[in-house]
Amino acid sequence: MVAPAALRVVRCGGRAMHGARAVFSVGARFLLCASGDFVKMYSVATEELVQLLRGHSDLVTGVQLAPHNRLQLYSSSLDGTIKLWDFTDGILIKTFTVGYQLLALYALPSSEDSVFVIIPKSGERDTFQLVSVKLTKAAGQDMEAKELSVVLEGVDASPKCTAFGREGEYVASVKDVNLQVYFFKQKQLNRFSLRATNKKGGNNVFTCVACHPQEDCIATGHADGKIRLWRNFNHKKEYTFSTLHWHHDKVLDLAFSLEGTSLLSGGVESVLVQWHCGSDCKRDFLPRLGSAIEYVSISSDGTFYCTSHTDNRITIINSNLRFSKTIQGLIKARDVKTGLVVDPRTKALVLNGEPGHLQFYCLQSDKQLYSLDIVQQEYIHQAGLNQSDLVRVAFSAQGKWLATVEEREETDLELQLKLWFFDEETQSFKLNTRISMPHEDHITAMCFRDTDEMEDDSLMLVTTGRDCVFKVWVILEDTDPEAQQSLSWSCDFVGSYHSYQATNCCFSEDGSLLAVSFEETVTVWDSSTWDLKCTFCHPPGKISGMECSPQRRRSAT
Repeated sequence: MVAPAALRVVRCGGRAMHGARAVFSVGARFLLCASGDFVKMYSVATEELVQLLRGHSDLVTGVQLAPHNRLQLYSSSLDGTIKLWDFTDGILIKTFTVGYQLLALYALPSSEDSVFVIIPKSGERDTFQLVSVKLTKAAGQDMEAKELSVVLEGVDASPKCTAFGREGEYVASVKDVNLQVYFFKQKQLNRFSLRATNKKGGNNVFTCVACHPQEDCIATGHADGKIRLWRNFNHKKEYTFSTLHWHHDKVLDLAFSLEGTSLLSGGVESVLVQWHCGSDCKRDFLPRLGSAIEYVSISSDGTFYCTSHTDNRITIINSNLRFSKTIQGLIKARDVKTGLVVDPRTKALVLNGEPGHLQFYCLQSDKQLYSLDIVQQEYIHQAGLNQSDLVRVAFSAQGKWLATVEEREETDLELQLKLWFFDEETQSFKLNTRISMPHEDHITAMCFRDTDEMEDDSLMLVTTGRDCVFKVWVILEDTDPEAQQSLSWSCDFVGSYHSYQATNCCFSEDGSLLAVSFEETVTVWDSSTWDLKCTFCHPPGKISGMECSPQRRRSAT
């Protein structure tokens, strides 16, 4: 008897990178972002991960450069601590324990020994407050930070709903239809309210706020896509605002440029909009950024912009609105219908990505290698619209062939089986064969027969379906010299068993036997003659999966 090896679980990645606003280092050499309970530092030039800051025990909610030492970084977390890092060397310098969940972090040059955080209000559910936390300079690595001063009550928990204006002279915070502005020197608090809806049906609920770096101007985003620019807000009754409107849905983030000459906005349209202030608000666009923009960041020298997206992507953009780099993590698909599959060629994890795509995700580097457009149709972001969905995927043993199934169900079921061939020259998969309605009902499973010794002429693909049959697909060679491609796939055999639904399939290790489950029964077929060899009955309950045993050459289940 050989004792089984101990199971070792290693966390590889997949954490969201859009939970907080990313920041550029001085000189824009590096980009630092929250990723789960880590802080990641990427090279702006190469997109590579160069440093991983570990130490928090819960989600990181904010990252900010230390105002008085730009080689150091503050991070906040739901674990109730603020950590100070030397991020270039990846060294944790200090840990300040606040004792509350920290939902947002702000560090200002005007506040030398303190930072601002958003915390839950004790004893009140879903109520939050902005507080100042004094950070002691005493020696030691682990410090208590219990000296808190409340600045604003009833703020929103989102970091993008609070912003500091003109050298930290005031702070603006929005929630629902209310705007609060607190002036630190005067200790004056002004509140402004909007109607929830206007006469034209617009939704005035605030979604985000940004403050002009040099002027007394506050920009607010709203649920109906409008942006308001507030001025003269130091007077409660004499304030004014102007309105900008391009977004068709809620504005998700705003950011002023370094000099305040332009305003950046992002939303669900996946378009970065640059509004030029002082020129009748002329605007420029960078479209097709992939998914909704959660956060917008600007480097301290103004040379780069950065957008964080809901599909776990960070896009680095030149200040002239030219695309520069992209950092793509694991995409959280709406539903992983393909399951988890490993690409034999790259050892990447393959699963549903953005709608209609397969993502190839590297576990070692925690990055997406590439995305393959399977459906090859423009996805329309509209609730309730039935669109083609990728539901099955299988690789041949060497990763030379890829089979995919997509389905769309409206009044009738639409199925597409596609076979893709890996092109060594382009290092990508190319569509070889498209088969419409390969089954009359949903495809439940598929697998290749493929071993190291086999060539294309013995390669097979088996699909099983709810239409109570399994089908065997083989490669045929086209002898027509004018044909676009020499190889294509065609159905070679159709099998069934007592009109039961076919649910799973797998080949034996040497490919000589095929096992197909029909609800509670496993059938074994000779793959050279397609004779039914034997059947096995399973206890009551449908068979959910099958796999051949590698120890026995002719084992089928």
